[in-house]
Amino acid sequence: QVQIVESGGGLVQPGGSLRLSCAVSGVIFSTHHMAWYRQAPGKEREWVATIESGGSALVAGSVKGRFSASRDNAQSTAALQMTSLRPEDTARYYCKAFTSADNYWGLGTQVTVSS
Repeated sequence: QVQIVESGGGLVQPGGSLRLSCAVSGVIFSTHHMAWYRQAPGKEREWVATIESGGSALVAGSVKGRFSASRDNAQSTAALQMTSLRPEDTARYYCKAFTSADNYWGLGTQVTVSS
């Protein structure tokens, strides 16, 4: 059974930092790309970052320079380091493990940026 579990969300003040983690089990982690998405209330889910199976990372323009994605194949985990957080970063953040043949989503973790 595949499990994708995000953690690390919470309430943070503008300008603060958070590190989200994504624990993966039930698949061969090293063969899967990992992606982060977010969805704010009333908005569509948007792509935030991808860390490919080979380690190459891409981030969306809206978070470039503030967010970075990483992975630890030995621990079967992915991470999203978020700095200089803004109120508009408030959303539920989701992790996805995927290949060309499959994709698996977690249930998300809430990030709220507010003073």
